[in-house]
Amino acid sequence: MDIMSDELLLEAYHTAVKLKLDPDFIRLLAVELVRRGVKPDALRMGA
Repeated sequence: MDIMSDELLLEAYHTAVKLKLDPDFIRLLAVELVRRGVKPDALRMGA
């Protein structure tokens, strides 16, 4: 996941939550966000 930008990772997290994907996948994304120091609500997805 190191090659993903923070913005792309955050978008993937929000989309996974919205689509109610597998909780383990959502947790994996959340752990990576925490590792990078990015809070899920820190950045907002642009249109």
